[in-house]
Amino acid sequence: ILNYDIMARFRRRTCIILLLFILFICSIMMALKTLRPDRAGFGDPFGLGLLPELQQRTVLLDNKQNSLNRIQGDTATHVSNLHGIAVNTMKASMPPVNKLEEELSSPNYNFHIFYYSWFGNPQFDGKYIHWNHPLLPHWDPKIANNYPKGRHNPPEDIGSNFYPELGSYSSKDPSVIEAHMKQMRSASTGVIVLSWYPPGMADENGEPTDDLVPVILDYAHKYNLKVAFHIEPYKDRDDRSMYHNVKYIIDKYGGHPAFYRYKTSTGRFLPMFYVYDSYVTIPEIWANLLTVSGSQTIRNTPYDALFIALLVEERHKHDIHRSGFDGMYTYFATNGFSYGSSHHNWASLKAFCDSNNLMFIPSVGPGYIDTSIRPWNNHNTRNRVNGKYYETAFSAALLVRPEIISITSFNEWHEGTQIEKAIPKRTGQVVYLDYKPHKPNVYLELTQKWSEKYRKEQEQWLM
Repeated sequence: ILNYDIMARFRRRTCIILLLFILFICSIMMALKTLRPDRAGFGDPFGLGLLPELQQRTVLLDNKQNSLNRIQGDTATHVSNLHGIAVNTMKASMPPVNKLEEELSSPNYNFHIFYYSWFGNPQFDGKYIHWNHPLLPHWDPKIANNYPKGRHNPPEDIGSNFYPELGSYSSKDPSVIEAHMKQMRSASTGVIVLSWYPPGMADENGEPTDDLVPVILDYAHKYNLKVAFHIEPYKDRDDRSMYHNVKYIIDKYGGHPAFYRYKTSTGRFLPMFYVYDSYVTIPEIWANLLTVSGSQTIRNTPYDALFIALLVEERHKHDIHRSGFDGMYTYFATNGFSYGSSHHNWASLKAFCDSNNLMFIPSVGPGYIDTSIRPWNNHNTRNRVNGKYYETAFSAALLVRPEIISITSFNEWHEGTQIEKAIPKRTGQVVYLDYKPHKPNVYLELTQKWSEKYRKEQEQWLM
């Protein structure tokens, strides 16, 4: 009887332990689910909310393309072998500041980070810019009526779910620019991809910022960083205006030691331009600029460069190739939101690029939340999971062995993709998200960690 009781108790204890173990595994699986959300096709209505004009543009552009195809014959596409390594060109003869070089991680010129200089405050700009971002209505009036309207009221109430350590700063403040450069350098990034509009132009909530470029270049050089340009979709952007834009940038900024150039395997040192919303323009128009036989060709001229298109939908890869672009990037920090931003599609995209002599630049991000400006878009939130989401994205990027990795973003506060330092903050109206239990610089440290890991792995790929 005693043996029977002992065995019965042992079996009960074993069952309890097994049950607890199963519950533990289930909880782990639920947590990991946030790192790889269920597939959310780009046709999802909330997905389209981030690019509300995509469907309308697609219909309009298809009509334009059909008309253009009747007029134009096939356009030859430009293909060049780009498989090289990014290098630091036009180095100063001595490090800008020896002490800085000793204190900070070495820059990795294969890590490109998207940077925004569109913020303003009364001290430097006479008013708040972008921190007072309006709440964007949903395109469906029935849904829009269920959400608040108006705009944010800085400095306590800003257009972000997080709050920056530097407060509601101005991008013109030299101390802010220097702090940003130091943070990006500490993260071991090497190339700042600066959001850019032509002189006198800006996004609908901002002010022109081209006059800031020389200051940004100077501070970037101080920290041995390089600057590339992220050309935004301004009004009437086409092959002709882009030619003039590229010429303007290279003529005005190309001689600066912080101006980024990429060394191709053919030994050429070329500027690099990321082109946001490139799919808005039909391939035949881009081909005028980007193919050798194009009527407005920039190829084999002093203004030739590497042009990187935004890939959102799968079909865009064929358009990008026909257009004469040199590569593609995915931008969005939302795994599962678009075809391009979904980690599980990166291997096939890399294979397509390899077979067509294109460069594939995946974009990784620490998370995503934009409900401070799109209160109806909670569906696309991606929890940071204390840094695990970010590390999962880096891991997925390294698996495809890209020549360059881009980071979305340093300071896109509206969409919660920033790795800039953020602090806990509570006001009468808002409780902001933060990086706890970690310090404000946790995402800079994680970036530095993966920069080193990428550098070591890349050495093995090239052997």
